Amino acid sequence: MPHSPDDAPILFFDSGIGGLSVLRAVKAALPNAPIVFAADYAGLPYGSKTEAEISARVPALLGRLVERYQPRLVTIACNTACTIALAHVRAALDVPVVGTVPAIKPAAEASKTSVIGLLGTAATVRQSYVDRLHADHAAHMTLLRHAAPELVAAAEAKMRGEAVDPSVYIRAMGGLTEQEGGDLLDVTVLGCTHFPLVEDELRAVAPHMQFVDGAAGIARRISHLTRDQRWPDAQTDGIFVTTGPLDALESLRPALSRFGLSQIKSL
Repeated sequence: MPHSPDDAPILFFDSGIGGLSVLRAVKAALPNAPIVFAADYAGLPYGSKTEAEISARVPALLGRLVERYQPRLVTIACNTACTIALAHVRAALDVPVVGTVPAIKPAAEASKTSVIGLLGTAATVRQSYVDRLHADHAAHMTLLRHAAPELVAAAEAKMRGEAVDPSVYIRAMGGLTEQEGGDLLDVTVLGCTHFPLVEDELRAVAPHMQFVDGAAGIARRISHLTRDQRWPDAQTDGIFVTTGPLDALESLRPALSRFGLSQIKSL
């Protein structure tokens, strides 16, 4: 990976604030890395969009963001965008791009019952990419899938400090455990970066379940790719960029500040 200026940021991209779960892991590994976090609120939710819409929208937005912020590396912290548009983005950009995909492999390695689950958006759980992950890493296991778009809204609401109806989490887990073989389910993949933000609430519903996601793996990958890079000597204020209206983000300011994102801007 070519060397970049010390202040060149890592650019995170998501449809909303789900990618904060990935940012948390990366900040733990690279605490002084400058951060730009871009949320496509004008396009949220991605899970209900068509593959054609996402394949066109994501590379176009990232092209504008890369031109503006000149990052050393791009992280698409959105499972739906990655399973559909990752190849298109890599073809369009001249900077390294790290994606996130459902953590089927670590789930298979952790399961003792050979029944694993996947919670994701509707767009993610239907992808042939998930079929390939299943075939490559858990072919001998049962993979139960459930689309839980309510969890995206629940995570967004939680980060805004709003109350969430607990039945949302009951329905999400029930979508897996009530399927045939669901009584043996012991590991569930959180296949949307929003979902780890409500992992505690899901665990309260299913206390014996093990939950896995891809954040730690992404942090390791970014650390490896930037291992010879220089960083600022101290932490810098991160930038949060939105495609939506700025006034809609006022209730998110406290949560964004906890992740070091003190500047909020429009794309």
